[in-house]
Amino acid sequence: MIEKKNISSHYYNIGQLRIDQWNSLKRETAKLANSERQSDDYKTHRQQVLKLLEDCMGIECYFAFPGLAKINGLSEMLNRKEFTALSHQVAEITRLLVSDGYRNSPDFTEDEEPGMESENGELQQGVRKNYFEVLFVEDISAKEETKLRHDLKDLRGSNEQFSYGIVVQRSFEDAMIALLFNYNIQAVVVRYAPPYRSKNITSLIKPFIQNALNLDFSSYPETELGPILGKIIKKFRPEIDTYYVTDTALNNLKDSTLKSFRRIFYRVEDLQELHLSVLRGISERYETPFFSALKEYSKKPTGIFHAMPISRGNSVFKSRWINDFGNFYGRNMFLAETSSTTGGLDSLLQPKGSLKKAQKMASDTYGSLNTFFVTNGTSTANKIVVQAMIRPGDVVLIDRDCHKSHHYGLVLAGAYPVYLDSYPIEEYSMYGAVPLEQIKEKLLKLKKAGRLDLAKMLLLTNCTFDGLVYNVEKVMEEVLAIKPDMVFLWDEAWFAFAGFTYNYKQRTGMFTAKKLHEKYNSNSYREEYKAHIKSLKKDEIPKLPDPDKVRIRVYSTQSTHKTLSSFRQGSMIHIWDEDFRRKSENTFMEAYMTHTSTSPNYQMLASLDAGRRQVQFEGYELVEKSIEMAMVLRAKVNNHPRLNKYFDVLTVSDFIPKEYRESGLSEYYSQKDGWNRMENAWANDEFVLDPTKITLHIGRTGVDGDTFKNKYLMDKFNIQINKTSRNTVLFMTNIGTTRGSVTYLTNALLKIADELDKEFISLSAKEAKIRKDKIQSLTKDFPPLPDFSYFHHSFQAVPGVPGGNIREAFFLAYNEDNYEYMPIKDCLPAIKEGRILVASSFIIPYPPGFPVLVPGQVVSEEIVSFLLALDVSEIHGYRADLGLRLFKDSVLNRQKTITSMGSKNNTNKKLITK
Repeated sequence: MIEKKNISSHYYNIGQLRIDQWNSLKRETAKLANSERQSDDYKTHRQQVLKLLEDCMGIECYFAFPGLAKINGLSEMLNRKEFTALSHQVAEITRLLVSDGYRNSPDFTEDEEPGMESENGELQQGVRKNYFEVLFVEDISAKEETKLRHDLKDLRGSNEQFSYGIVVQRSFEDAMIALLFNYNIQAVVVRYAPPYRSKNITSLIKPFIQNALNLDFSSYPETELGPILGKIIKKFRPEIDTYYVTDTALNNLKDSTLKSFRRIFYRVEDLQELHLSVLRGISERYETPFFSALKEYSKKPTGIFHAMPISRGNSVFKSRWINDFGNFYGRNMFLAETSSTTGGLDSLLQPKGSLKKAQKMASDTYGSLNTFFVTNGTSTANKIVVQAMIRPGDVVLIDRDCHKSHHYGLVLAGAYPVYLDSYPIEEYSMYGAVPLEQIKEKLLKLKKAGRLDLAKMLLLTNCTFDGLVYNVEKVMEEVLAIKPDMVFLWDEAWFAFAGFTYNYKQRTGMFTAKKLHEKYNSNSYREEYKAHIKSLKKDEIPKLPDPDKVRIRVYSTQSTHKTLSSFRQGSMIHIWDEDFRRKSENTFMEAYMTHTSTSPNYQMLASLDAGRRQVQFEGYELVEKSIEMAMVLRAKVNNHPRLNKYFDVLTVSDFIPKEYRESGLSEYYSQKDGWNRMENAWANDEFVLDPTKITLHIGRTGVDGDTFKNKYLMDKFNIQINKTSRNTVLFMTNIGTTRGSVTYLTNALLKIADELDKEFISLSAKEAKIRKDKIQSLTKDFPPLPDFSYFHHSFQAVPGVPGGNIREAFFLAYNEDNYEYMPIKDCLPAIKEGRILVASSFIIPYPPGFPVLVPGQVVSEEIVSFLLALDVSEIHGYRADLGLRLFKDSVLNRQKTITSMGSKNNTNKKLITK
């Protein structure tokens, strides 16, 4: 459970602690330099500097810069009482760390001293190179390490595109810690057989290395630790290139070892080959096939005799009336505009060259078997997957409050949706996520009715807009135990970043698909399954799938543009379907052709390609920093008395009921205890909360979410947000969020709090009463959230069995003679009089943004009460001047007769078949 707190608990990650340690060292060395010798202050500051240097050594041993050599040098300066020089050196190292300046030099490694810059701040070597670090894992002496550094330094050429520093670790655990701490590491060289245990773990760093400490391979022989480390790296940091140096003969190397490393070397081989291999690996990952092809195309002189007058900017820059448009976007934008698929470019609909290679590199990066670029958003990606996998009459289990594109996709595919209700979070007018037990309950009902074979897909949103994340492995495993060939569509529109840090990654569709595929094809799982089946009581449902029947078929749709670097509408479909080529490739490509433009935006495709390069090199770093920024903001609001007077950052227990939190974690941060670690919760809980989704409860302001967004955030501070509810606003950090952005938001909230203080003081008695009632409404009186009612009998696939014919209801409303309007205020009396009202359209209030009614659904008293209580101005599918659009009773009666005849015909067909 929760560990005993120490100084480390006040920092979310090692990066925060590291920078704070250096800033403290900077202050203390400055004080030491200015203090009188032999004074009490002198002794205090000297002791504090000594302690800080010791703490820094426990952290810096995992980084190339400043590295242990510089820390030892600083300690020697302290011993020699060179306090002024010490202060200057520490200040310079701190500046380079905070600014990342040490990464801007081609040769600025741990072997040089800081302060090698010219007056304009550029490092003297001139040309800026991409800097990374290489981790060497070997139990070598200090002398051997020094020789290794010098030998590798001698091999580096001045014209190389990349520059690297070296980190040497002498144990398995230290190597793992370095990979967790050091986001500069892009390559690992495992040399021979490292020992397992670390001798460097201090109490200061221990809270930050739980993922490393949770591993235990101490009982394995040292000769096996190198290959094991290669496999583990592929799980924690799969983007990293790994190399192995060994004396083991090729005949004795296991296949798994050969697959774990990019290349294997022997001691007698030249170190130059290793150096060149490392640079080659980085160069290959740096490549952007389509972006590079587009850049080359833009440089070519071209005669344009095809579509697109805007191509090359000819129709723009020659214009007297729109040349400002060209000047705004710049000439390169237009030089790269073309409808050509030649000259190094490619066709998105039938890629054979640069686009095909770009998608393959994206597939490797995101851990899929196949990846497809989508240029008109994840709304289209969702419809592509649904249409590809679903035939008319197939049953789809779907999260009701998912994105509307899924509902429309079901209409197009002719699917019978079985709507799943998420648990309500009524206090904040939002829904949580769908409990696993409800999914299994619906599946078992379908099985009892003999319709389980028609259940083709489970469609869930992961993570939700508000940040709720499923235990993907648990959901898939227990669903596959009931329906071993179920297709999973995970809508990860807001989760594209999750594959680049370990806690998040283990809850993504692609990572879990590969993990389960390997698990179910192992001999150990077969034994586990046999034991599980033997342990079941009579009529107990298995929780593990049959290894002889299970198929892993997983699709993830991701909005790259929402959380990673891409132009708007840039999205991807990732596929881990072991039956894709045999069963789904043709239908998928037909669906892809159906929905994809024959004139895709090349700039968008190039941005997807470049964004892939970014996450391969700095995804781990940027995602970790975005989480850090979110945690900093959470702590700031919680700690500041002027902010927590009006605002609350909702935390884990506000979103997730206790029964879904096995770990017991209730909050990420508290003013009293500091940070709680999230590793255990993310590994085991049924639901977790993504900390980068920061929901601010604003009920005590007396201002509803929509007004707060527009009147305060947008109008006064130009702060943009996506989502509100009656009494909350949602902020999100991402890989582009800076410390300055968080500071600006904090400052804006402080100013809003000051404005509210002044406003409350100036209210008249009547106005104060109105505001008090509004606060009461937003904090205490909240409308209950309705569940999905049911499909009317006319639109049920089989009466009394989950699954409705939403397509028929949707298109039935194309005939205006089939529906009528009823004012919302008249609906409750009509229902109480016994009339059955059936929606003929989607009704989607914003916020919260989910359909409370779909075509063919019965309108319940709870739904009407919810709509009456809503205080939002935007309800899609509803016109206040007309009312709800409902099917006429005569149409429902006619449909009921048709449905009844259809059911009899289906029954007769089954009897004939039998």
